[in-house]
Amino acid sequence: MKITFEDIYTHGHVVIEDHLSKHYHFPEMLSRYDSNFIEFKTIPTLEEFKQAESYLRNYHLKNGQKHLKFKFPESRKIPVELVDYLNQANYDIGFLELYAIQPNQFPDLRDNPNIEIQIVSEENLEAFLNLQYQQDIVFGSNFAHQKVELNKRILKDPNIMQLLALYNGTPAGAVDVIISNETAEIDNLGVEEAFQKKGIGRRLQKFVMDTFHDKTIILVADGQDTPKEMYKRQNYQYLSYQYYCQKVEEK
Repeated sequence: MKITFEDIYTHGHVVIEDHLSKHYHFPEMLSRYDSNFIEFKTIPTLEEFKQAESYLRNYHLKNGQKHLKFKFPESRKIPVELVDYLNQANYDIGFLELYAIQPNQFPDLRDNPNIEIQIVSEENLEAFLNLQYQQDIVFGSNFAHQKVELNKRILKDPNIMQLLALYNGTPAGAVDVIISNETAEIDNLGVEEAFQKKGIGRRLQKFVMDTFHDKTIILVADGQDTPKEMYKRQNYQYLSYQYYCQKVEEK
């Protein structure tokens, strides 16, 4: 099976699509950049990008959104002319990397009785939501509150499993697992700063490997961040990359 960025789940709805691009919109969470963006199918010319930029700006302004975000085709670099324009227009340019692993390739872990992994249900939902809120508040209270409502909706989605990690009984980490026929996608993996370097992230991943042993496990990492090095040490295989650009316009 060939894994591509097309296999990565997007919390968003395609509101318009043509030969050049797809426009994703998520009215349930307007402040989530990864749910409200345009993804190009082919590399746009500078003029095509400017037209898409103008369209998205007007669309977002009507919805009270101040950000612009664009994703470019997988495994394609942004042409110099377009990079120059993005820099002049004060966009942040970054890239994502796609990784995959077969569950039996994940390193064995020694048992740690201090760590408990729970599937999120109505019984432990409040603890899960409180943990996520503390992690999301750095992006603003509006974002954090909207994320709470999103997590409540996710709980009812049979294709997404939410996991909560406890360290000596205290909520310490969490992850979402997006389930499809062939893959299980690790998303939103996070560990509270006070509990990092205790093996909680690895334990959450191991739970996913054991639960979905018959699927390919996939995830996306920030190409400019350090977690991707951890994934490589854990035997994940690099597959491809995707460039994006984004900015916030204060008007």
